[in-house]
Formats: sequence, structure tokens, C-alpha cells
Amino acid sequence: MTAAAPLLDTALTLASRGVPPLPLRAGKVPFGNCPACTQNACGGRPNMKTPGPCTCPHPCHAWAAATTDPHTLNSPQWTTAWRTAAAVAYHPGGAGVTVVDLDDAAAIAWARATLPATRTVATTRGEHWIYQGVMQSVNAVKPGVDIKSLMAYARWLGPGTGTTAALPAVVRALAVKQPSPAHRAPQALTVPIRGQSGACPHRTPAYLDRGIAMGVQRITDAGSAVHATVYRTFLAVLSTHGRCGCLTDTHAARLFTAAQTKGETVRHCTDAWTNARTALGL
Repeated sequence: MTAAAPLLDTALTLASRGVPPLPLRAGKVPFGNCPACTQNACGGRPNMKTPGPCTCPHPCHAWAAATTDPHTLNSPQWTTAWRTAAAVAYHPGGAGVTVVDLDDAAAIAWARATLPATRTVATTRGEHWIYQGVMQSVNAVKPGVDIKSLMAYARWLGPGTGTTAALPAVVRALAVKQPSPAHRAPQALTVPIRGQSGACPHRTPAYLDRGIAMGVQRITDAGSAVHATVYRTFLAVLSTHGRCGCLTDTHAARLFTAAQTKGETVRHCTDAWTNARTALGL
């Protein structure tokens, strides 16, 4: 038995289950590119953002090296890496899942109060909450909370406990960049306040809920030109409710869910939301 055997055995088991593994060095970092691929000289996987034409036999290009091919995992180049590896990681997006990485007790408390129960895996300092479905990966969506799915890797720490739930809209909505508090204050000063005694009418639950419901219905009723309808709806909602900080992740999730039910992707929803905010100067 070689030093590579325990980690390689784990990797081969994961690969047989459709989970693409890769080796990690000490410090939970992937192996660097080989000399031929340094700084993407090979032309593949530019900036590690999209898989490219590189067919390097080494475990290059970080998350993009993850594979379920047992011949690659057992190759001489990979065996050398496994001998010096400190841990096994995997590409969540390649396995069809999303990992909500909770880094401390406060983040775990937030998840328990906000997210639907799902399969959980204990980590050194917190927990991984694993959902079925993929989305873009985003770091620091909240204090101590990262999302790892497409184009990212997560350390393999075992199968965990519980039943894997479907990726909820509230997690997808975390990928939507919200206006920072620093931007909200000056914007609020330029918006006419129509409520009595200086109160913002957008903070009236019925007023805001009615606006979101109308947006959801508009998207749901779209028979054609769904892309344009989603954008116009986001634009209308943000123009009315986007300047006083009353929109929450839950409101955005309702709109995103309606759009995805009509066949829109998370990427298109995110782009449409961002474009609408930009058009409004938010």
C-alpha cells in the first residue's frame, strides 16, 4: 500500500458515485499548474472560469481538474499528487449540488433560522449545508457564509447526515448583489417621500407585497418574450421599491422563482437584476 492509497481510494469511490474529486495540498489549496500550463500558457481554462481545450495529464487548473475518470485518477501524474496531498476535494457543480459553507456558530444559527433543512456535513469550524441543484459560486454572501457550486471546490469531509433537499430560491437569491448601506443613504435623500410624517410608504407590508405579487403575476402570465418581460418587471419593481432598502432576499427570491418557472436561468435572472439596477443608478 502506498501513501497515496487512502486518499486515492476515497477519490475513486467518489468518482464511481458521479462526484468529481481533486487533490488538495496542505492549507486546503489545489495543486498549482504544471510548468506547461503556468499562467495558462497552454491556452486552456482561462482564469479558471470556464473549461477549455487543455488536456494536461497533471491535476492542473484547480477546480477544473476535478474528474470522475478512474484512468486519470490512477495515472502516474495524479498518483504523484495523491502521495503529497493533504485532503480530497470535489467540484460541487460537477456533482449537481450546491454547498452553503457556514464558517462559524453565528452563520449556522442564521441558516437554521432561514434555510430549509438539508444534508449537513460538519467542518472544522462550522457546517456544509448541501442542496440538490447548481448555481453560481459566490463568497461572503453574508458574514461567515460562502456558496460553492459551479466553478469552485469544497473539501470532502464525508457524506454527512440528513436528506438532501432541492436548492431553494432563498439560496439562489443570495447570489444577487444587494445595494450596500453606503449607497442607500444618499439615494434615499433624492427620492420624494410621499408618506405622512416622513414615513416611507414602501415599508408598509401590504404595499410592498402587492408590488411583488404584481411582478410575479406579470412574469407568470408572459406568453412570449419572457426575457424582456423579466427585465421589465425587475426594472419596475426596483424603480418603485429599490431606493429605500425595503427589498429583502425573500422578495427577490419570489421574483427569481417565477422567472425560473418560466424557463429562465439563474444567470439570466442575475444579469437582468443587475442591468435593471444599473439602468436606475442603484
